Amino acid sequence: MKWINHGKSMEIFPPKEFDFDECLIFLERSEGEILHQIKDGYLYKLIKINDELILTKIGSESHSIQVEFPIGIPSETTGEIVAEYIWEWFDLGQNLGEFYEMARKDTILDQLANAYYGLRIICIPDLFEALTWAILGQQINLTFAYSLKKRLVEQYGESLTYDGQTYWLFPTHEKIAELEIEDLKRLQFSTRKAEYVIGVAEALTSGQFSKETLLDLKEYHYVHQALLSIRGVGAWTADYVMMKCLHYPDAFPIADVGLHNALKQQLGLERKPTIEEIEKIAVNWKGWEAYTTFYLWRSLYE
Repeated sequence: MKWINHGKSMEIFPPKEFDFDECLIFLERSEGEILHQIKDGYLYKLIKINDELILTKIGSESHSIQVEFPIGIPSETTGEIVAEYIWEWFDLGQNLGEFYEMARKDTILDQLANAYYGLRIICIPDLFEALTWAILGQQINLTFAYSLKKRLVEQYGESLTYDGQTYWLFPTHEKIAELEIEDLKRLQFSTRKAEYVIGVAEALTSGQFSKETLLDLKEYHYVHQALLSIRGVGAWTADYVMMKCLHYPDAFPIADVGLHNALKQQLGLERKPTIEEIEKIAVNWKGWEAYTTFYLWRSLYE
């Protein structure tokens, strides 16, 4: 049994390799984040289900995830969808036993796996959000990327205010597909990024592709190629989306600057390693490149 619906609350039972507090540390890494809030050890997240805005208050107790609903009790069906969302958000469907077994035999990962045991990839279940966030992050620093996301969300996303706090949803692709390039440029998007984001929104809205059609392709190569066919999506963006939205544990954003900085730090190098050097090191990580990358990112937040 994955979860129990208690009406006013839900109890989700994650796999044994899960540490809620470790996941919170990663979720708390940026003050610029607008799509969730953390207060007193609880994670607050707004979710929209069938036109209904559901505010969730998520905590942990005795190795179970406790989900409360501060505003109204959702129907049983809605509660199930909330539980499925949280299950996907924390990548709880992934069996990490093999990852930890591999990590124990790897010089770089052994220490990180022990230090961050139970950390799971914090996913982005919505494909449009994942693609947009990846596009925003191209060739700019993370702080500015968060600023752009905040402006986009506050301008075009839905919100709910409870107990003096405002909680936000990422804009829908339908909403962004209606915009002009100039609308996003007013938020300080570059012309190119505005074109890419609106283009992705239009393609999703027209049904050119969807999360379901990508997942139906199954094989890494076909999914990667399908993503690369989208204007504005390069190899890094494709692997990032496969890692954070489509749950491919072997997705490997090898050109990622954060990955390079973390490896430089872990290996005690005076310069960042080259792609060729990373490819040699990564031979040991086969099948778990996404989790290796995520744990290396985590090491940057010490």
